[in-house]
Amino acid sequence: MKAVQPPLSNLQIELLKVFSRNVSDEDILEIRRLLTRYFADKAIEAANKVWDEKGWTDEDAERMLHTHMRTPYQQPISKTQH
Repeated sequence: MKAVQPPLSNLQIELLKVFSRNVSDEDILEIRRLLTRYFADKAIEAANKVWDEKGWTDEDAERMLHTHMRTPYQQPISKTQH
């Protein structure tokens, strides 16, 4: 049985249009680096926006570094526990 493939995203379609010709391996690596940097910059911008909106300080960052903030793991209920 063949897996259902989701439709291409708008970014994938644009990239297919732009790169409809062969590109060297070196260019592919550079393009990956550019895209990685672009999305990293967007993530940093979003994080900085939240930081500013929350009014966080360096002291808050230090406290967060040493605070356990993960959601507790819940054990699945087994059939024998019903």
